[in-house]
Order: sequence, then structure tokens, then C-alpha cells
Amino acid sequence: MTDPSTFDDFYTNPAIDFAPRPGEILRRRAVGTPLLRGANRAWQLLYATRTAFSAPIAASGIVIAPDHGEAAGTGPILLYYPSFHGLGGRCAPSQLLAGEGSEPESEFITTALDRGWTVAVPDGQCLGVTGLGPHAFLAGKAAAHAVLDLARAVRALPETDSDEAPCAVWGYADGGRAAIWAAEQQPHYAPELDLRGVAAGAVVADPGALIPEIDGGAWSGLILGGLIGLGRAYAHLPVGHILTDDGYQAIEHAQTLDAAALLATYRNTPLARWCERPDPWNDPMWRYVLDSETSARETPQVPVHLYHGTEDALVPVAMGRSVFAEYRSRGVDVSWREYTSSHLGAATAGSTEAVARLTSYLARRPPLATRAAPPGPQTT
Repeated sequence: MTDPSTFDDFYTNPAIDFAPRPGEILRRRAVGTPLLRGANRAWQLLYATRTAFSAPIAASGIVIAPDHGEAAGTGPILLYYPSFHGLGGRCAPSQLLAGEGSEPESEFITTALDRGWTVAVPDGQCLGVTGLGPHAFLAGKAAAHAVLDLARAVRALPETDSDEAPCAVWGYADGGRAAIWAAEQQPHYAPELDLRGVAAGAVVADPGALIPEIDGGAWSGLILGGLIGLGRAYAHLPVGHILTDDGYQAIEHAQTLDAAALLATYRNTPLARWCERPDPWNDPMWRYVLDSETSARETPQVPVHLYHGTEDALVPVAMGRSVFAEYRSRGVDVSWREYTSSHLGAATAGSTEAVARLTSYLARRPPLATRAAPPGPQTT
């Protein structure tokens, strides 16, 4: 079901009847960002990426050049992945930043622009592009591909001078999850990118462990959203077999909602309300999906800064600590910071050090090694 409020010819899903190179720009247009301080020129993009299972798909995002320097895009590239905005509706960050709507994380984007960085914001797979939804919420590899392929698209954008620019990734909550998955995937998915480092806060490292902790409470809408998002990412599997008839109707409605409406509509409603069993996360098919979505499965080759609030009632601080411990055991250049703060409070409290860490990472020289060429068109 497509929400008519999202209709915009630019965001219409382009017919991909060929195998485009990951990061290839499929459509672009210059836009204004009237509510974003520190921005100069900006472009909305549709670009080619890959699903978690390597199928070609279009994704959308926005590239914002800072109001610094003589030419657009001469500085480093920051890939900023926002926290969860919703499953559908007109809530894609690239739409909010270019319109009169409010982008909740504008402050963090502005901080990066003030540093002279070009900021690229992916919407995430299946959010923004009309007809692809719902958003593949919590699908780690899909999010990583959307991030890394947007970096490729920025380097190819003719209006900027970014073809050899170093890049970094930053995100919080679901955005933090996307950031570390990008770091883990980059060595083999996008080895030609000059990725210098990652900052990630309140990482949703293990959705399977998180679901029973918050199911039935104030955040229950996110659990239903995760079911829908991962169901979209794993659509080739029979993941819908656990749903009741009421469950199918709930999903039909929920997949059109932004985050605020999703949380308000399904507050305090346990997932079992929509499923054939009281613990759907323990269904064998869903155990496979959730086990496949744990983070720290691979080893980043770049520095990683992790941070978390000790009073986080949504994403337990133990999740962040476990990722830190796992990375450290593998020899990753990883740092950790805890803040005596809530989930939302730590996003702000940790932003200053996150930017300082990213600045340090971007100033480092890359290893003296020949980078691999980007992958060519995929044949099937």
C-alpha cells in the first residue's frame, strides 16, 4: 500500500531492467534546505544499491554541501544515518531536509557542515522511493549497503569535487546500527572507499534480545516495525506464517506510518496480539532471521567510537558494551564512552565527542595500500 502523501515524480521507483553499478546515480535534482543552517547547495539522489541478498534496488538520499570553501564538496564526506523515522509516509530524511518539515537530527548535521564536511544522508532501503516500501527497518546489511553506495554516489556526483574524498559514518540507535554494519561490510563490499572511521551511539546490536525486553510496553510500535522491516528484507522466506488475519491487517496499516504514529498507535500492544503464538520471536524461522541480524559478525578495519547512556530504557547499555568488548577482542581500534543519561539524552551528550573522534579519524592518513576497484555491474 502506498501512502498518497508521498507522491513525488522524482521519488518514483525507476525501472531497473539492467544491473547498475552499486552507487550509480539513477536520478538527481538540486534542492534547497531552507531550515538547515550551514548548508550551501544540496541534491536529492536516487542511486543504485543492493539488498541484503544482492538484488539491485533503488535507494534515495540527500547530499548537502557546506557553506564553506570555493567549490562544493571539496571536504571530507560524512555519511549520517538518522535514527528510525518510520516505515512509510512522508518521513524520509531527504524529504524532510529539503522541505518545510522538521528533521529531528538537523543539529547533528549542522555540526558536521560547520566542520566543512559534505554530509550525505541515506533514507535507508525502501524508505522514500515510492512503491518499494515498507522500510527495511533493522536489516543491518541492507542499511550498510545503502550507506556505502551513497558514499559511492557522492564521489560520482558531477556538481561536487569529491571523487577522492575520505569519508566517515555516524549514526545513533538504528543509525548507529547502520554505521557499524557499514564498517563491517566495507572491506569486502566497498573496498575502494577511503573510509577513515565510524561513530555509533546506542547501537541496536541484537534485535532478537531487545524484542522481549520492550515488547508490550511504550515502545511496542518499534517491535511491530521491526517485524515488518525484517519481513521486507527477508521477503524470500515464509516469515509471514506466524501472523493471524488481524496481524496481516495491522501490518497493512502500520507499514504506511511514520515513527510517531507507529508508536502512538501500537503503544502497549504486545506482538503476540498479531501472531499465532505468544512468543513469535522464538519461532524457528524468526530465530534464523534474528540470529542473522546480530552485530559484530565481522571485523571493521577502521577506528570505531561507541557511546551509550547508562539510563537508556530503550536500548540497554549492555548491548553497546558487548559490541565494544567483541571489537576489542578482535583488535579493532575501538573507544567507548558512557553517559549518565537516557536514550535521547545520550544522543546529545555524546555528539560532541563523536564529532571530535570523527575529525581525528578523517585527519589520519589512509594505509599505504592499493585500493580495489569498485564492483562492476552484477550479472544474474
